[in-house]
Amino acid sequence: MYQRSNHRCNERVTSNELLRDTLTESGDVRVSIEPVEADGERATLRSEAEGGIVAQLRIDHPDLVLGPTLRRAPDVTLEPQYATTLETGRTVLFVTAYGSSFDGFESALVTDSTVLDPVLVDRYPDRRVYRVTLAEHAITVTERTADVGGRLLDVSSSRDGWLVQLRFPSRDALVAFNESCRSCDMSVSVDHLRVSDDDDEGVVALTEKQQELLAVAYEEGYFDVPRGISQDELADRLGVSKSAISQRLRRAIGELCDASLSGTSSA
Repeated sequence: MYQRSNHRCNERVTSNELLRDTLTESGDVRVSIEPVEADGERATLRSEAEGGIVAQLRIDHPDLVLGPTLRRAPDVTLEPQYATTLETGRTVLFVTAYGSSFDGFESALVTDSTVLDPVLVDRYPDRRVYRVTLAEHAITVTERTADVGGRLLDVSSSRDGWLVQLRFPSRDALVAFNESCRSCDMSVSVDHLRVSDDDDEGVVALTEKQQELLAVAYEEGYFDVPRGISQDELADRLGVSKSAISQRLRRAIGELCDASLSGTSSA
């Protein structure tokens, strides 16, 4: 519960605000603030929701964050969780690693020049969670994406760097992102491009690899009882590690549940 201030709210009126005081029956003052432009016109929300381009890209660079670890431990799949900037200015990243063995991964992690002070913060049968501090020279994709107005839809590790799915508001924004990457010698290769339109509402943003895995898993009876194919067999069929299969299934099914259950509420 907030306590009302004794100061008059309408004593500070700037050229970018329109204050309207309305007396209620109780005598309280209700203030609404509506932003306006400097010329007095009402401000409007700018939209980039129409159109746009969705791109699935493979990105690599010697200084790309955790890139050295990915190259030395290709059997472990990484999934970034979230990052935060401390008061010191350092950026801390939490990342989940999926795999059956983590000895080689952890050996690579402690010698990775793109991160500092790696810490194991949680462990599960099929995955572990780590906290790392980004080195000053470490390169990230998210900053360059945001700089051009793009949005990160999905990110996971690959044997040759990071596999990312990004949405750009326009072709020019995609071109600007590509030029930004090339300016620091980042390798960018396109797996898939598509135009985003109004029909995308409610469509699950699955990567091509997730779609391929779900299609094969469904066709071969992975979701049947009993199962017609195991995760090991799926891994052999698609030529990837079991940890990659487990991670892709988890994320793909999570995306499907999120799209199906979004907006529903319990009775």
